[in-house]
Amino acid sequence: MITKEAITLFKYYLQSNHKQRTIESYSLLLERFEMIYSQRDMETIAPDEIFHFLENLTKDMAKSTRRLRYAQLKAFYNFIIDRCSLNMRNPCSMPLLSKSFRAPKQQPHKILDRETVDEMIYNTKKQRDRLILRIPTQVATRFRFIPPPDSDLSRHRIPKHFATPWEVRKGRWI
Repeated sequence: MITKEAITLFKYYLQSNHKQRTIESYSLLLERFEMIYSQRDMETIAPDEIFHFLENLTKDMAKSTRRLRYAQLKAFYNFIIDRCSLNMRNPCSMPLLSKSFRAPKQQPHKILDRETVDEMIYNTKKQRDRLILRIPTQVATRFRFIPPPDSDLSRHRIPKHFATPWEVRKGRWI
């Protein structure tokens, strides 16, 4: 199957099944791919050529964008192989490509200790800012007293200064 025909078929599929934003995202990649490989047969495009195409297309982009373009091209090939019953492997499934366009590792969020948060609240100049900082910290301390979902609620006691009037009436406070 010629690449130009495959791209046209895939665009019709996108228009009938996906949102406009998705279509726009794919169109950039597919237009560039069509400019280079329009008259070539799908089976003759090697993984090395796809790697160089993606490298040239995404050389100045963020890692997450590079991963997105790789995933889009892989989805295009998967669609064409499935729908047109082509007897070929997806060239995007090669280890060279999957390792080169890995998703970036997310850095874990740093959790501040209680003393640092209290110091930040104390050092604020305006009362408004102090309140904005205190609300989430007070809510977070209350979440510690929520019992696990699989436990028996009658066994849990809540400190009185965190208890609601309902809990005080039921005797669920310490």
